[in-house]
Amino acid sequence: MVKSTSKDAQDLFHSLRSAYSATPTNLKIIDLYVVFAVFTALIQVVYMALVGSFPFNSFLSGVLSCVGTAVLAVCLRIQVNKENKEFKDLAPERAFADFVLCNLVLHLVIINFLG
Repeated sequence: MVKSTSKDAQDLFHSLRSAYSATPTNLKIIDLYVVFAVFTALIQVVYMALVGSFPFNSFLSGVLSCVGTAVLAVCLRIQVNKENKEFKDLAPERAFADFVLCNLVLHLVIINFLG
């Protein structure tokens, strides 16, 4: 039973890896950006757990900035993906402009939250 589970997990990993290798480069770059934003948020949470959260607004602003940016990047990835039929009429330049504008608004709110 354990061997079949291990074999299934290896087959799943291999199929995911082969499917992801066919992903266009621009989507891989966006995926890397999302991973970086989430990793940065996790580092901030670990730091807060170890050192403390004296300026709590700063901690919240940093984590919400990372998480918000990751969410906006996922939305950008959905809009730029050629296989997504819902956004086939949307130009990639327009999707990127929306991403930049939403990031600007997000970070203005976060700077305002800092005080």
